[in-house]
Amino acid sequence: MPSATDHHPHGLEEYNGTHALTRRFTKFAQATAMWSGHPTAFIVAVAVVVTWVVTGPIFNYSDTWQLVINTGTTIVTFLMVFLIQNTQNRDMMAVQLKLSELVLAMKGAKNEFASIEDLDDEELEALHREFRSRAEMASHHLAKRKSRRR
Repeated sequence: MPSATDHHPHGLEEYNGTHALTRRFTKFAQATAMWSGHPTAFIVAVAVVVTWVVTGPIFNYSDTWQLVINTGTTIVTFLMVFLIQNTQNRDMMAVQLKLSELVLAMKGAKNEFASIEDLDDEELEALHREFRSRAEMASHHLAKRKSRRR
């Protein structure tokens, strides 16, 4: 029986129809995010709004005229939320993996920090308090050293 590594070069997930769909969606989401962040996309959006405003008198500022812009912007916003979230999830995972690699590669680093993003909110808050306390202690010791040198 073929293993996941026989189909995927990194052995991270089994190759199947879902994987292909995910890859296509990822490429689409990244391309859309890149395009929508481009100045040209902003200019197109401004042109649409200006066109809509200019056509107001032609359509007597009717309910249908208002509905066109409201519906259009609502649909675009709704779809963009999913595309942006997908891109953000991928970017965050990539950053986490890079940071994990750095933590694991550093001598003296706490290796359990390589997967710190898996902790729940209370555990993260407890670690935050601990490190804040340690940072304040270190700052206090540095201040003492500086004052002794004077």
